Amino acid sequence: MDGQGIPLAVSLTGGNRNDVTQLLPLLDKVPHVAGVVGRPRRRPDMLFADRGYDHDKYRRLLWERGIRPVIAERGQPHGSGLGIFRWVVERTISWLHGFRRLRIRWERRDDIHEAFLGLATCLITHRHVQRLC
Repeated sequence: MDGQGIPLAVSLTGGNRNDVTQLLPLLDKVPHVAGVVGRPRRRPDMLFADRGYDHDKYRRLLWERGIRPVIAERGQPHGSGLGIFRWVVERTISWLHGFRRLRIRWERRDDIHEAFLGLATCLITHRHVQRLC
């Protein structure tokens, strides 16, 4: 997700998978970001994450990719400052749950559900771009 809550990439996994195992494959799905004149950026500058992603292995792998991890640490009291960014993620999840087919998974086939997820992210992005114009 970018800073405005627009999904840049999505992936579908089973409900019993640990989120941190999908961190690097999801980062690899993020497309090149065109902006100012010159070579497009290939990766984000920073990655904000909650305590579920607090593993030294993944912090090290993010640093090796040139991404600064801003991850809440386990065992530390709440109020680390990530809450001011976390609401963007929660809002985007609520946007996705606004689509009835995504709120509860009815499809048995994962490819159909992933197609609806991709369609929802396209619609969210389209609505955001319409607000800018």
